Amino acid sequence: MPLTPTSDIVDAAARDGRGVGAFNVIQLEHAEALVAGAERAGAPVVLQISQNCVRYHGVLEPLALATLAIAHRASVPVAVHLDHAEDVELVHEAVDLGFTSVMYDGSRLEYADNVRATAAVVAHCHRNGVHVEAELGEIGGKDGVHAPGARTDPAEAAAFVAATGVDSLAVAVGTSHAMATRDAALDFELIGRLRAAVPTPLVLHGSSGVADEDLARAVAAGMTKINIATHLNRAFTHAVRDHLATHPTTVDTRKYLAPGREAVATEVTRLLGVLKAA
Repeated sequence: MPLTPTSDIVDAAARDGRGVGAFNVIQLEHAEALVAGAERAGAPVVLQISQNCVRYHGVLEPLALATLAIAHRASVPVAVHLDHAEDVELVHEAVDLGFTSVMYDGSRLEYADNVRATAAVVAHCHRNGVHVEAELGEIGGKDGVHAPGARTDPAEAAAFVAATGVDSLAVAVGTSHAMATRDAALDFELIGRLRAAVPTPLVLHGSSGVADEDLARAVAAGMTKINIATHLNRAFTHAVRDHLATHPTTVDTRKYLAPGREAVATEVTRLLGVLKAA
């Protein structure tokens, strides 16, 4: 199945009241694992490369081309997404490379500046058939919209979508990035009000901190795209540590990266089942 437009995946899920799993790629093994897990689940998936990941590798193109190649060979719908990009030039590069969506993060900006910058990104991306996700946030907070205690106002969210033309919106409802425990307290009543006010699909960032039952409840309340990264990194790292602990003389990286890849694939299959059944 060819690379699939993000809008096709996300809009269909929003109409059907299903969740879409969006998982981060850090290295080739992650992309392989995410697609393998999605194929086992028989579900679509969004592969995400973040601006932080690009900083780690030093450049976008090599990992992007590998991820796009894996997506093209998948037997389920796969989209490739640029996540949390504050650099407009990076957004343009992702569009040129063939990404099916970008998340422009202007959440650190003043509201009016965020609107102007996001609208310009939307205009460029829509000319190229690329879906745009954006977010609102607290000024100066490390996590922007997902700073602890931040909450998105439904009226402001609706006005932002109308002013910018974005295709999906990340909202603050109780999660925070990089949570290592799954005990985030979601505001389900707020999710319902946001769903009623905002005409585009809603995105939950920081979902690693959300327990399975609350992920399902969040989707039922109105969330569509569910971003999970830290939780899968933890599964990968634990599998690598376990292998090296029982095989301390291993030096072939394939021997310990393969268990990490399999652990992620297994967890992706499980998580997509949670989101599909919501």
